[in-house]
Amino acid sequence: MGKKIVVGITQGDTNGIGYEVIIKALSDARMLDMCIPVVYGSSRFFGYYRKHIIEAEQMATNIINSAEDARPKRVNIINAVPDNLSMEVGQPTADGAKAALISLQAAVADAKRGALDAIVTAPFNKHTMASAGFAFPGHTEYFIHEFGAKDGLMFLCSEMFRVGVVTNHLPLSKVSAAITKDAILSKLKLMNDSLIRDFGRERPKIAVLGLNPHAGDDGSLGTEEKDVIVPAIEEANSQLNILAFGPYSPDGFFGSNAQRKFDGVLAMYHDQGLIPFKAMAFDNGVNYTAGLSIVRTSPDHGTGYDIAGKYLASPDPMKYAIYSAIDLCNNRARYAEMSANPMEIKRFEGPKYERTILPE
Repeated sequence: MGKKIVVGITQGDTNGIGYEVIIKALSDARMLDMCIPVVYGSSRFFGYYRKHIIEAEQMATNIINSAEDARPKRVNIINAVPDNLSMEVGQPTADGAKAALISLQAAVADAKRGALDAIVTAPFNKHTMASAGFAFPGHTEYFIHEFGAKDGLMFLCSEMFRVGVVTNHLPLSKVSAAITKDAILSKLKLMNDSLIRDFGRERPKIAVLGLNPHAGDDGSLGTEEKDVIVPAIEEANSQLNILAFGPYSPDGFFGSNAQRKFDGVLAMYHDQGLIPFKAMAFDNGVNYTAGLSIVRTSPDHGTGYDIAGKYLASPDPMKYAIYSAIDLCNNRARYAEMSANPMEIKRFEGPKYERTILPE
């Protein structure tokens, strides 16, 4: 527990706000007290953005060849991205996507060999990434594949509540067919395990949302609740010892702030969970991929092309993503200690996000 967490940070799309929010976040000296950051990108691009950011005037940087060379109290930079790739700030380009992909692959390779404790990803453009040869709908699916996980959970976390989704980046027309009992049970198990291991909840309570308006209204507005969701909830309780409740109608659930009564909420599809989450927690929301052998987080925003180069982007979501990665690594270490000594520690309550709220 005395070892500083080594956090790999991918640059994301060169032309978006990735570098800006990374530099602003790491300009806070308190960040360097908590972790050893390793930025995967280009010192040339880093320097271009840094010279426009007042907060970075006193930043100490260190260019290294591998994560093992990272030094504390420094922003360590690995030149993973070749200098021949161009920058067009505020524009989606092939080179911006290539740089994001190369940065991501380099960080994952280092994490696989144990050189990183966590990865924090800056945003990329899904369309240009696909053109660059990225064969996944998003970061979540890529990490699940690369780390050989049977399944993974897109888990949006904030100081107010946590919400996961059964289907990730899937067209709405395909969602209903993808909502199966097995899929729901898999996500419930991932969420339950993560709440215990990563967030320190002893007996987490999970709310499950319905798919149809009014959660099907007893079958008159759709039968997925009666045929699939309710049986999954019942099996989760009886066979997996998971405290799952529902299905709840999403509008009434979030409208009454019922999410505050639960440790986690399982939504059926992307927008059902992410719209209320971003509406309530956009500035401090963190996207966490649960179920991996490594901790991976990201700020819950996009490339921000419209404000790129204007230096208006808030670094708070990136700060929360880094702080959360540190908390999650520490919680996993505590849980491992607890598991090794079950008679000494019967339960633990991991740090909550309110303990890492950014100081004024």
